[in-house]
Amino acid sequence: GPSAAAAAPVPAELVTAAGRTVPGVVSVMVGGKSGAGATGSGFAIDNEQHIVTNDHILARGGSGPVTVETSDGRRFPAEVVGREPGSDLAVLKVPASAGLPPLPLAKANSTRVGEPVLAVGSPLGLAGTVTAGIVSALNRQVRIGNGRHTAVQTDASINPGNSGGPLVNARGEVVGVNTAIATIDGNGSIGIGFAIPIDQVQQTADTIIGRGG
Repeated sequence: GPSAAAAAPVPAELVTAAGRTVPGVVSVMVGGKSGAGATGSGFAIDNEQHIVTNDHILARGGSGPVTVETSDGRRFPAEVVGREPGSDLAVLKVPASAGLPPLPLAKANSTRVGEPVLAVGSPLGLAGTVTAGIVSALNRQVRIGNGRHTAVQTDASINPGNSGGPLVNARGEVVGVNTAIATIDGNGSIGIGFAIPIDQVQQTADTIIGRGG
């Protein structure tokens, strides 16, 4: 219809990337009954059904039982393989029956300022939500938890519920893990999001999986 024609065009490759990414992204629910506890997002990184998410989601959930929900509404108990609070990353594992398609990871140092990206996750429990933007800056110094880290800055909307979800490029490769708690010297910013760069994510995930199986 005419209303669709009036909308800003979205590059076709981003539509394809979104379709490929959403099935590998899950909602993460920690502790609490009937919605109490903490929620966020995560995504599958390998065929063993390991899922990367933000550690602060587990911390806020009081380390209660972890459940993940797939984009098609199935729920699975998740085991916490390991946690790395210093970099705000954690790895979960779900049963093989979940059959989550792992998301491809971008090569280190391949991300460029200005390239289009999608943040995928479950803000406000709205599973499979996609927001689009560009890479606004690389190697941005931000505060995550008690430490300073370099992050990918984006203008794609990152809300608390899609924290832990992937930031993906137009090829559908993960360039970072969205983290809603990153700030610049204690100020949260509207319209600015930060993601933990993929090379750090891969290193941390490999270490946790190596330790915890």
